[in-house]
Amino acid sequence: MIVTEDFNFEDVMKKAVNEALKERGHVNVLIAGKTGVGKSTLINAVFQGNLATTGQGRPVTQETKEIKKEGIPISIFDTRGLEIADFSETLISLKQFVSERARSNDSNQHIHVAWICISEGSRRVERAEEKLVKMLEDRNIPVIAVITKANADKGFRAEVLKLLPTVGNAVRVRAIEEELDGGIILPPMGLHDLVDLTMQVVPEGLKRAFAAAQKIDIELKKTQSHAIVVGAAVSAAAMGAVPIPFSDAVAILPIQFGMLAGISATFGLSVDKNFLYTIIGSVIAGVGGTFAGKAIVASLLKMLPGAGSLAGGTISGATAALLTTTIGEAYIAVLVMLFTQNNGEQPKPEEVADAFRKEYSQLATIKK
Repeated sequence: MIVTEDFNFEDVMKKAVNEALKERGHVNVLIAGKTGVGKSTLINAVFQGNLATTGQGRPVTQETKEIKKEGIPISIFDTRGLEIADFSETLISLKQFVSERARSNDSNQHIHVAWICISEGSRRVERAEEKLVKMLEDRNIPVIAVITKANADKGFRAEVLKLLPTVGNAVRVRAIEEELDGGIILPPMGLHDLVDLTMQVVPEGLKRAFAAAQKIDIELKKTQSHAIVVGAAVSAAAMGAVPIPFSDAVAILPIQFGMLAGISATFGLSVDKNFLYTIIGSVIAGVGGTFAGKAIVASLLKMLPGAGSLAGGTISGATAALLTTTIGEAYIAVLVMLFTQNNGEQPKPEEVADAFRKEYSQLATIKK
């Protein structure tokens, strides 16, 4: 890879990735419920990566294990055994675990929200579930009651809210399609509501992590990414507040690369510097190995009308902001399309690069 004296591509990529992952953070969800309540099915329906099946699990207490997967910014703490006779011991162990996490100076270690899963078919709330909700409430952990395998409410949701008055809400969900006698098909339901309610109670600094991990609501990823574009455009405008010579315009590239890394992380892509190489290399001239700063700027400016005249002149703050916004919004549009086609799951880096190159080429053609 060729690097100019004024632009160290390797360092810029590494910094962009590190900052994007740091700003995204890592969210932790505690999921509790009796055996057979459908927790694994729910986890796989809501989160990327077939997490409950393919994620690595490790025990953290006698009845609780952590499920996570490389590249997905979430840990699921699956608490089992609510129906066992010695639940009191399980509760003590879980209480110690949650308290230890809460004492950490790193907010990424805290338990941020809990889902208490209750099967609608059971028509009852166990004493163990009441005690667990009370313990979590005492530790200021938001709790959502998730009524699983929902087919017929018959007042059960109201009963759950009555018996668990401190839960934030109760959501009836059907994680997967079900077929009843007579060939009646019941589609999935309630998953968007569950994601929306959880997003409301997740700490502000970790909303991007939850948006990235879930696959139900692509609009959440889109909304969080728009905020990244706005921030990057403001920074780019400030950089060019006093018109800068074209030769100095490489100064805005770290902002734009950081923006692309941040959007990628927010959509839940497995971000690393090689991924950014692929994305950026897909739209710049000299993909064969010339990642020179000025060449990148010249290539990106093709997206703007009258760009050809800037190569020998100056770039204003308005131009820098417009270019940054155009690139960011084009990238978001590509990811929305791909994630929608993949039912919320991650597309391959090559798919992203190819689609972004096509989107970029169309924009460049339109702007001419």
